[in-house]
Amino acid sequence: MCWSERISGRPDPRRGLAERKDRTLATAEPIVQTSEPPRFHLLGRLRTLVSSREILANLIRKEVLVKYKSSVLGVAWSMLNPILYLAVFSFVFTFVLKARVPDFAVYLLSGLLAWSLFSTSLGLAVKAVVDNANLVTKVYFPREILPLASVGASLVDFALQGAVLVAFMVVFRAGHFGTNLLLLPLAMLALLTFTSAAGMWVAALNVRYRDTQHLLSLALLVWFWLTPVVYPSATIAEFTHRHVLGISMFHLFLLNPIGDIVMGFQRALYGVVSPVTIDAAGHRVVNPVLLPVSVGWMAWLLCAVTGGSMIVLALAWRSFFHLSGDFAEEL
Repeated sequence: MCWSERISGRPDPRRGLAERKDRTLATAEPIVQTSEPPRFHLLGRLRTLVSSREILANLIRKEVLVKYKSSVLGVAWSMLNPILYLAVFSFVFTFVLKARVPDFAVYLLSGLLAWSLFSTSLGLAVKAVVDNANLVTKVYFPREILPLASVGASLVDFALQGAVLVAFMVVFRAGHFGTNLLLLPLAMLALLTFTSAAGMWVAALNVRYRDTQHLLSLALLVWFWLTPVVYPSATIAEFTHRHVLGISMFHLFLLNPIGDIVMGFQRALYGVVSPVTIDAAGHRVVNPVLLPVSVGWMAWLLCAVTGGSMIVLALAWRSFFHLSGDFAEEL
């Protein structure tokens, strides 16, 4: 009993109020505070992203500068990588496996251009949140900027590698230019959309499950050989009459979005479906290289991949948003 109760003989009303307050606090559900709004709204996040474009540009600049810091050759390394790939794969598929692909350099680099952007972006994005832990725990900004900055930094390498391919095509007068070039913007849009979706997904997962970055390396290795980068995409058409569980293996190959995008780049830049060469005896030899479909069919495929990638991007963005509120606690 408190002092006021002993004097007056009546219970102190303040004591009852304090006890009721303690009981209320004890039974109330804990309030979880995060750095993000409670609900995900796609248009709202897009507006937030646009308003934070300067942060995105600065992070892209930082990624590029850190990558080539204290490097003697600097950005020239990005141009040397496709040249090295070209030398190794040209030797293997010309002298060892003897794959007959005319202008093999153009075919290889056109597919490698798309694959490098995808794999490099994911390699940076999977560690984007973890490597910027100090920034995430101290400053508020839209967290999706981090994986998107990885894609933006990879676009710099993409531009440099694309310059190598264009220079090669001009010097050696390789490639075929026509309506097939119209596929290039479609393939680029599909590539950026799907890469951004995959980058957000692996970045969020790696914060909670650090094994994600190791599993990603293995997945990309398998994915590379399931994608017709170094072997003719025409070989996929040979699986039309082979089935797995009643499904054509050709259609199973088409379920690989990066494979479809790579074939779009190859059709846009390499151009010729079955180039004709003259052998030592003077006979005309038809060499099936690209998937034997029309430009319109390939455009329809790329549109389907783009539409599907936009749905995947929306789902990945929502998942990233819900997980990002706990990044500061998990880092």
